[in-house]
Amino acid sequence: MCTLRPPQDPNLLVGYETADDAAVYRLSDDVAIISTVDFITPPVDDPYWFGQIAAANSLSDVYAMGGRPLTALNLVMFPSKKLDIGYLQDILRGGSDKVTEAGASMAGGHSVDDLEPKYGLSVTGVVHPGRILTNCGAKVGDSLVLTKPLGTGVLFNACRSGKLSYGELEKSLPLIAALNRDSLEIALKFKINACTDITGFGIAGHTLEMAKGSGVQVNLIFGNLPLYPDAIRMYRKGQTTGSNKPNRKLSEGYLEMRGVLSPEERELLFDPQTSGGLLLSVPRGQADQLVTKLREAGVSHAVRIGDVVSRDRPKISIV
Repeated sequence: MCTLRPPQDPNLLVGYETADDAAVYRLSDDVAIISTVDFITPPVDDPYWFGQIAAANSLSDVYAMGGRPLTALNLVMFPSKKLDIGYLQDILRGGSDKVTEAGASMAGGHSVDDLEPKYGLSVTGVVHPGRILTNCGAKVGDSLVLTKPLGTGVLFNACRSGKLSYGELEKSLPLIAALNRDSLEIALKFKINACTDITGFGIAGHTLEMAKGSGVQVNLIFGNLPLYPDAIRMYRKGQTTGSNKPNRKLSEGYLEMRGVLSPEERELLFDPQTSGGLLLSVPRGQADQLVTKLREAGVSHAVRIGDVVSRDRPKISIV
């Protein structure tokens, strides 16, 4: 685990000093709790899928810290005067089923009336204080392994705009809603120096957070990036997201394009993910074995996507 700026409370092991995925507080020499909260607007119209994806997205932050979720609280914003209560019931059923799949307990929650439905979870997990994963421990000589494809942002928006049929999108929903639990369980058998999950800032933004937190330069191999079907095609059809532009701006001055990419390929670097995969920094000599074990366990899109090449001004080179 990397060294962070000491908090006022020495038991607050991970707070807001870095862009990590959750807070971690030590209860004893053997137990620390993980606290995180997240909610999203509907990525799809189907309420059950909405609940599953939102819950998996929230639970992912616990896995990204190396932990195991224990309890979850529903966070519900719902336009009760506009939508039937059955829609809300299906959202909550999807979330509850995903929490149960994670081996955690749904323990309550809070709801408010709102103009647009929003749903997510506040999750409490547990981790050993000496085995916390953060996004700021990547070392020179590491390789980066990604466990899920990229492109959910443009696919969701393309479905809303009619450029992509729901039937085409639906084929990817089981993978989008899949927990990162199995990926973490396999990864913990290796020497993981840093970990984060890929969400709203896209692959470029979250890799940059890891590079900044670790003080390293990273080479990302664009040709190795796993992509959801139709993601490139949707950008070619003119679809984008509201986050691509600000995500690109976040990377200004830190991103170097060594390879020749089409405009659509560049957009995939900034595509905001919902319930994305884990990004794992592992010693290069272990990376291929990690990928093999992940795929054997059913994490079929796991792949090495880059390398940590030097300690210098944080930077990402796309090669």
